[in-house]
Amino acid sequence: MSELSFEQMLEESLKTIRTGEIVTGKVIDVKEDEIVLNIGYKSDGIIPRNEYTDDQNFDLRTVVQVGEEMEAKVIKVNDGEGQVALSYKRLAADRGNKKLEEAFENHEVLTAKVAQVLDGGLSVVVEGARVFIPASLVSDSYEKDLSKYADKEIEFVITEFNPRRRRIIGDRKQLMVAKRAELQKELFAKIHAGDVVEGTIKNVTDFGAFIDLGGADGLLHISEMSWGRVESPKKAFKAGEKLSVLIKDINGDKIALSLKFPETNPWRDASEKYAVGNVVIGRVARMTDFGAFVELEPGVDALLHVSQISREHVEKPSDVLAIGQEIEARVVDFNEDDRKISLSIKALQIQDEEDSPVYSDEV
Repeated sequence: MSELSFEQMLEESLKTIRTGEIVTGKVIDVKEDEIVLNIGYKSDGIIPRNEYTDDQNFDLRTVVQVGEEMEAKVIKVNDGEGQVALSYKRLAADRGNKKLEEAFENHEVLTAKVAQVLDGGLSVVVEGARVFIPASLVSDSYEKDLSKYADKEIEFVITEFNPRRRRIIGDRKQLMVAKRAELQKELFAKIHAGDVVEGTIKNVTDFGAFIDLGGADGLLHISEMSWGRVESPKKAFKAGEKLSVLIKDINGDKIALSLKFPETNPWRDASEKYAVGNVVIGRVARMTDFGAFVELEPGVDALLHVSQISREHVEKPSDVLAIGQEIEARVVDFNEDDRKISLSIKALQIQDEEDSPVYSDEV
């Protein structure tokens, strides 16, 4: 039996490794851009910076120290310089993929930080494995700008898992839809018409504003925004603004809201303030050929008929009046049931003439 040489005995005492294998080694040297491991093989293992992280400015000395043990994946048994090429990043990604596969099969809810905001959605990293969440699956409502999610932790589920095609899809929307359905059920169980609730303006349109009540949206129609006239909801309200609103009506899953609270109704004491004979001051709000509508206060308009504008003949109101002009007139009719008030400047002029002293020429 021939004796083995020292080199042969040494080589046989060392383990064999294969590409794709996971090895454990001790850090014997660490530089800014590479880690050197003693992996119990005839050659040392090298982890370059790009196989540890995607950050090309990352200093490996800040995370690894000589003497520490760490695991890595074998990329090449011989990197061309007699050393073993290793990857920590690919090992982490493999383990991350395994976790994602389990999460996909078990419908598990995952939490991860958004690593990148892309044109078409968000990229998150779970233990080194990347998940793409398309823009359409980020929220239960359309969001044009996804930049607010940068570096934020979000919850999602895996709806497609195909690592060979590098296609791992996450979905945040279905979680939000499910949560909103639960909140909606709770909300409808406790609200009633006539309640005053807190809400946040979600969206403003030309015809009104949608208010998030915490589980369901309610519509604040333009006609319910004020006792007075609101010309443009977009000028009066902004998304994100908080409001106390009155629930006017609930019809199925539709909630009608109002800011016209009964206690602020200007018609409550209108019969006293605008009784026939009272002299009032208002501003011309709009005009037609037959007269001008005068706002006495927000929510209370009165008609000044063209025949009551002056003792002189007036062809049309715009000949002598202007929008926004302040006028003084006498109330000549008040109908509380129909909420109609009629004014007359002419009546004031007649009264003034009657009250003026008459001077005689007689001595």
